[in-house]
Amino acid sequence: MARKPKRSVYHVVPDKVSGKWKLKKQGSDRALKAFDKKQDAINRGKEIAKKQPLGQLKVHKTDGTIQTEYSYGSDPKKSKG
Repeated sequence: MARKPKRSVYHVVPDKVSGKWKLKKQGSDRALKAFDKKQDAINRGKEIAKKQPLGQLKVHKTDGTIQTEYSYGSDPKKSKG
């Protein structure tokens, strides 16, 4: 049986120190890039996530909670039971 590709998850998070929005890959301490505008970070995050076999972008609010999620690629079919 072939292994399923692992989902690549990216986050758009606020940086309270600089006031910018950071695009980070889950599991990484460093940001891929920092943006002045949240929408710019979201747009870039969507581009990157769409290029992955299984990609996901999680957008956070200023308080750190998740505002919305975007998933790309095909998830496995749900089975009965």
